[in-house]
Formats: sequence, C-alpha cells, structure tokens
Amino acid sequence: MPMNLLHRRICSSEDWARQVREHKLPWSLRGVELGDDLLEIGPGYGATTRVLVDMAPNVTAVEVDEKSALDLQREFTGKATVLHGDGSRMSLTDNEFSSVVCFTMLHHVPTREMQDGIFAEAFRVLKPGGVFAGSDSRLSFRFRLLHIGDTMNIVDPEELPERLRRAGFEDVEVTLGEGAFKFRAGKPVAPPR
Repeated sequence: MPMNLLHRRICSSEDWARQVREHKLPWSLRGVELGDDLLEIGPGYGATTRVLVDMAPNVTAVEVDEKSALDLQREFTGKATVLHGDGSRMSLTDNEFSSVVCFTMLHHVPTREMQDGIFAEAFRVLKPGGVFAGSDSRLSFRFRLLHIGDTMNIVDPEELPERLRRAGFEDVEVTLGEGAFKFRAGKPVAPPR
C-alpha cells in the first residue's frame, strides 16, 4: 500500500476522519444491514474502523500494512480484532461473517487479480445471506495528482457488477456519487443448483 507523503497526511488527518464519519460511511452504508459479525478489509489508518466499532458488536479488520496493523491493534484493543494479512488471501474461516466491507482502498490493490481475490475471499468468509459492501473513488485529474508515487489501480464501476457476480455474489448494486461509487452485493442463502 505505498502512499506518498501528502496522501498519508490526508488519510491520517482529523479532517479525513470527520469526512468519513459524517459523510462517506453514512452514504456508503445507507440501507445496508451489517449484522453482528463484521469484517473490514483494508482499514488503513482506522478512520472507518472508528465508526464501524459502534455499528456492529463484533468487528474484525484485516490490514496488509504491518505497521498500520500494529497501530490499529493498539488503538482497538477490546473494541475490535485487527489482523495483519492480505485481504486477497485471508486465513479466516468460511461462512464466518454477516458482513464484509471495504472503503476507499480497492484502488490501492496493485493488480486486478488481487482485487478479484479480495472479492472471492469476501464471498468465502461471508455467511449465506451476508452482504459485501463498500465504496471507492472514481478517476479524476485531482485524484490522479493525489496518487503520484502511490499504487493506483482504479476499479471501473461499470465492470464491477460482473466481477462481483463472477465471485459468486447476487443482487449486485453499484451507485455513482460525486467522485466516488458505492456497491452492495449479497451471498446467496442457498448454494446454486
């Protein structure tokens, strides 16, 4: 998750945390039922996790950056379980979570194959009937400038529904917003015949 200095400052700032708390998560999760056991993939500096711990009784987060994972483990002791690991190859149990979420992180996943791995892993660890939801940024000139020197692998919101269906999801919805998109997809209650 290489990020340039400006990007790191923004994502670890109180202003970003306020935007996440007041605007980004409420928009991304409007109408999404998280259930009791939530998994967050890619919490980064923890702005989203700080909100999520008040939205579900049991929160687990998987963070690929070791230093960030250690910082989050210290911050969320007793509130959430934070694991250091790769969201595209998790060592979590099948059918364990009622919801899986990821916010503004898919564009930091270096390859399309790894992004698809995250989708497949989200499907695997979800309980039947569970929901996978989140959001990410859309490409713009400003966004491109912010990511100079970063890993930047944009997810095309028009292609996302088919990618999620290939992972096994149904009832896929993608909604465009200002500079961003949000998505929601469900794991079928019964396996396909």
